[in-house]
Amino acid sequence: MVVKTKCTLNMCFFVILVSTVTTTITVTGFPTTLDGPFEPETAPLDPNLNPVAFDLPESDPSFVQPDSEFLRPEQISVSLSYSSDSIWISWLTAAEELQIGEEDSDPIDPDSVQSIVQYGEFNARTKNKHATGHSLVYNQQYPAENGTNNYTSGIIHHVQLTDLKPNTLYHYRCGDPSLSAMSNAYYFRTMPKSTSEDYPRRIIVAGDLGLTYNTSTVLTHILSNHPDLAVLIGGFSYADSYLANKTKRDCSSCQCDQNRTCSGCDSCYCNREIYQPRWDYWGRFMEPLTANVPTMMVAGEHAIEQQTDDNLTFVAYSSRFAFPSNKSGSFSPLYYSFNAGGAHFIVLNSYAPYDNSSDQYIWLESDLRNIDRSETPWVVATWSLPWYSTFKEHYREAESMRISLEDLLYSYRVDIIFNGQVDAYERSNRVYNYTLDQCGPVYITTGAGGAGKLETEHVDDPGNCPDHSQRRYVGSCGFNFTLGPVEDELCPVNQPDYSAYRESSFGFGMLEVKNETHALWSWNRNQDLYYLAADIVYIVRQPDICLVYN
Repeated sequence: MVVKTKCTLNMCFFVILVSTVTTTITVTGFPTTLDGPFEPETAPLDPNLNPVAFDLPESDPSFVQPDSEFLRPEQISVSLSYSSDSIWISWLTAAEELQIGEEDSDPIDPDSVQSIVQYGEFNARTKNKHATGHSLVYNQQYPAENGTNNYTSGIIHHVQLTDLKPNTLYHYRCGDPSLSAMSNAYYFRTMPKSTSEDYPRRIIVAGDLGLTYNTSTVLTHILSNHPDLAVLIGGFSYADSYLANKTKRDCSSCQCDQNRTCSGCDSCYCNREIYQPRWDYWGRFMEPLTANVPTMMVAGEHAIEQQTDDNLTFVAYSSRFAFPSNKSGSFSPLYYSFNAGGAHFIVLNSYAPYDNSSDQYIWLESDLRNIDRSETPWVVATWSLPWYSTFKEHYREAESMRISLEDLLYSYRVDIIFNGQVDAYERSNRVYNYTLDQCGPVYITTGAGGAGKLETEHVDDPGNCPDHSQRRYVGSCGFNFTLGPVEDELCPVNQPDYSAYRESSFGFGMLEVKNETHALWSWNRNQDLYYLAADIVYIVRQPDICLVYN
């Protein structure tokens, strides 16, 4: 196969010639980070692009339960364990409609339906295996004075498959065979072994998807690229943007000062009313991806969802998905790590404590110290709230997180950092402490996966320096641990030199690790065909120059 490229000013595309005789791959025309640091570039806003995202209606066919069979598995998802020999399969039964009531809802007994996965190698002449797991339900209680409906989830099932072969295609069905309640057949491919020569072919990175018409386009383009792994950052269902009576919140007037005193937020996030069925809608909508492609979730502020009683947070997020937390030693769904071939991924959380005495910091330091770069030369970190975004919204809101963790990530030579939250796209030059540094990570913000309103204003535009005494912390409601010291001279007058490329467009990113030093990164916009890239660059590691300091 020969791959040729053609590039214009802001666009690159592939011309693929397939041959059964040769497997040589030749790629030309792409810049590399060795060519940098790049001059800062801002792509012009497409005049035909509507920056406002409109939610799909509740009548959308993808939201509806697939059939009338009450115990038929739905919202099926595949996620990775720590290494290539294990996979989690998750799904729901008895979801949504019968789980909403004016009084405290009585949960269905999770043991009333078995959690079984039947699986085997695709096209192999071997007997299918089966694995059993566990199940649970969770509640979302609302303030009694609101007079709104409480929610109890359907039965959530998690089953771990072990002793799998690396880089192998498996078929599976899940459900309860004793009740004739099994799913259709689905397929997944395990990750390659963790060596410096083996990597998943395509890794999708998308942030803040939500459930909008833009999300639908993003999902279609993602599926058309046939990824081996998906990393989804923050902003999943946006259930917290709806009241329990299905009314969309209006948070435009919600303002919080530096003491976290809020005004104009009575109907906004802080009242702890959340329309939980939107998690069910999102699970059904995303199933064409999540049931067939291992998908890893990174919690953001829209997953906080504080409970009325006992101030529990992240309940829906941590209940609905499976995480390699125990295997990676964190024992928390909010931060964990896993291997994808020769790449080690670290998931952090912007809304959990991260100072040097916190569990998150202690775990992170241990995880970094134990990485074997001969097996996983690439180290990729991801969390929601960005450190190096130059858009006005959320500008430097994560400053205290950066102050706490940046030295640690830099000393262990983390290569790439992915963020979401900001509804736009931005790629940095290699940077450390706001200074260009050839050994610093490349920071990439991919928070324009479909939800929200595109950010089009930059902090270096005249009059756009945010007033940090009146930050909008909608969603965090006192749980945002990122507040910290900010320098008086906060905003640049020009696009900072650490910002290589920024663009206001909906889309997703794709990472293709080629070997232990080169990885191809591309940004794919909704307004383009699925195989076009608006921003594309080889990220190059220099391990001989950038030594790891333990």
